[in-house]
Amino acid sequence: MVKKIVIMGGGLGGMASALRLRSKGYEVTVVERCHALGGRAQVYHHDGYQHDAGPTVITAPHLFESLWTLFDQQMSDDVTMHALSPWYQFIFKDGSSFDYGGEVEDTLAAIKAFNPDDVNGYLNLLKESKKLYDVGFTKLADQPFHQFKFLIKQVPSMLKLGCHRSVWQWVCQHLKDDRLRRAFSIQPLLVGGNPMNTTCIYGLIHYLERAHGIHFPKGGMGGLIKGLTNLMHRVGIETITNATVTKLNIRNHHISSIVVNEHTNIRGDYFVSNLDPLHLYRSLIPRKNQNRAVRLKTKHTHISMGLFVIYFGTKIKYPNVKHHTILFGETYEQLLNDIFSKLKLNKDISIYLHRPTATDPSLAPHGHDGFYALVPVPNLLSNIDWSQTGEELKKHTLQILEQRLLPELSKHLTHCFYKTPNDFKDDYLSEYGAGFSIAPRFTQSAWFRFHNKAEGLDNLFLCGAGTHPGAGLPGVLSSAKIVTKLVEESDLVDA
Repeated sequence: MVKKIVIMGGGLGGMASALRLRSKGYEVTVVERCHALGGRAQVYHHDGYQHDAGPTVITAPHLFESLWTLFDQQMSDDVTMHALSPWYQFIFKDGSSFDYGGEVEDTLAAIKAFNPDDVNGYLNLLKESKKLYDVGFTKLADQPFHQFKFLIKQVPSMLKLGCHRSVWQWVCQHLKDDRLRRAFSIQPLLVGGNPMNTTCIYGLIHYLERAHGIHFPKGGMGGLIKGLTNLMHRVGIETITNATVTKLNIRNHHISSIVVNEHTNIRGDYFVSNLDPLHLYRSLIPRKNQNRAVRLKTKHTHISMGLFVIYFGTKIKYPNVKHHTILFGETYEQLLNDIFSKLKLNKDISIYLHRPTATDPSLAPHGHDGFYALVPVPNLLSNIDWSQTGEELKKHTLQILEQRLLPELSKHLTHCFYKTPNDFKDDYLSEYGAGFSIAPRFTQSAWFRFHNKAEGLDNLFLCGAGTHPGAGLPGVLSSAKIVTKLVEESDLVDA
């Protein structure tokens, strides 16, 4: 008899899990709260402009390609990927800029212009990054960590790699120029972590980028989601959108069915959660069905920062602006401390600017540009009143962009809207409006993170940003591999 699997949450982790489990012969149904699959990778349309709501950087396209390969199909039939160059442009408050990407020689030449002494430092950083990559990504990213004895086996290699160090400490050991230190330590912010206390295992991202490049799909992330959705439908996966999971029917530590929108019952043999784990354990799973370890995690977990994201269009093009730009403010450590520890806004913000029309002009009307400006901000544990602060921060962010990067922006603006941590909480049921679920600290990684095998329920599994191996598209897609292994193992035991 074919077993049925119900996946709660149709984000990229849920979509990848659905495809992998379907390739193993299971009957699969995916329920998604939003009006379309993709989770946080939704799409906003406005008068000919198309804005990606969430992720914008693809660093390991082979993880997506493998989802088509499972069914002997080609991703290129549904999705076209473009390799970017440069990957990022970093712009500093003193007016200097640093283009990062391309060949190693290009990066070394750019570093030499800042500080010749850092050329060898970068080479050593890249060498260490490969070691982190070989262990943290190649060896462990798709391995489950729900058993403590497996963690113990990894301790010697983790100690050898110095994973107790933060990303900031690790980068500072190799580079002297403060601007380069900032540029090469921001990666944790892309997965919700503070570079000052995120484990340097995330330093593997440098080699990950070097090994696979950075890509962007034609049609934006919306084009990728559309391609994945088409693949899912072709292979017989049922999808239900506008469906919020409101209850789990549990008996003897076993889920028999879920309730969506408070009245529709969906039965299954196994269940996969692509929901925020804190929402799952705090709002859907009764305390009596949780073990002590997960109750402690739920109570003491540190969550990621919040995000303030502005979407806007211009009636002219800005051809000198790269696809990905990081605009640093004057301060760095102080800004991060304010966001993560003091939970307060700092006027001296840093901005990630996404200009997808640099690669795909079809995402805006002819001769126009479309943008997405992201500002890291405190999550909702702060006392910020976003109903007032949102408009103020929007104006402040646009003024900085106009002064430093987009001349006469206010004159050429066609439309502008924004999302605050309140929207992340309301739209995605993200606890405290966190942008990336659980923060990637050393004490919240691997076994210490929420397990892929649910703690307290026999037939529930977890994928996505809040579980192992962590946030970011490579981590989320790898979690789907882990879930598939664990479901198959449970199925053999139950048979």
